[in-house]
Amino acid sequence: MSASRAPILCLLFLVSHLAHSLPAKGKLVYSNPLNSAQNVSEWKMEGPGKLAFKHGWMTMFSPNKKMHHVFWCPQTFPANIIAEWEAQNLDSDAGLAIVFFAAAGLKGEDIFTRQLNKRDGNFEQYTLGDIRSYHISYYANAAHNRNRGYANLRKNNTFTLLQKGAEGIPSVSRSIHRIRLAKQGPVIRLWVNDKPVIDYRDKAPVWGGGKIGFRQMKWSKFRYRNFKVWQLKNQP
Repeated sequence: MSASRAPILCLLFLVSHLAHSLPAKGKLVYSNPLNSAQNVSEWKMEGPGKLAFKHGWMTMFSPNKKMHHVFWCPQTFPANIIAEWEAQNLDSDAGLAIVFFAAAGLKGEDIFTRQLNKRDGNFEQYTLGDIRSYHISYYANAAHNRNRGYANLRKNNTFTLLQKGAEGIPSVSRSIHRIRLAKQGPVIRLWVNDKPVIDYRDKAPVWGGGKIGFRQMKWSKFRYRNFKVWQLKNQP
């Protein structure tokens, strides 16, 4: 390597590192091991999803692969957060796993208020309905689009594709994966096992705080544990 190229390569490495660096964690605002029915008794399931608990994990699935489903954490989170959890695919034949975040009514209402339409797992109720959110498909191996090979970041309620990212959890992986989601103002990032998958700066209007939910398509069988959310340091 020539001496003249070395500073340029070092600068490119630094820029890449900073682009994917993790914002500083502040106060821990939510922590749940997801290891028992009691610990998720206040969570809300929409659609025919079922839960099972074993060896410190929460497994989510739809009996007979009947219908898609969403499982919502009851807490409303601030606009600037880091969320982390572990996930493991138990059926790599087909499936799709999504995280919804910053979910609220179009006027900022709680998504469980009676004034909003009832939801039952139908995707359009979440992407084109009366709630707004972002979502990322961090495992993408749907029966109609197998081995897609990339994650999508979308903005709802317009289902706008903001970014086509890298692959999240590989389609055939049965390993345990650590998912990390950061929302810092308009900047949205997601990592799988420290690998950058999504890195995007949204344009106005930028969604603020809201709820987080785990969505699975009907073929999916995932298990989850150790869900934690931090407010970003020195940010509302």
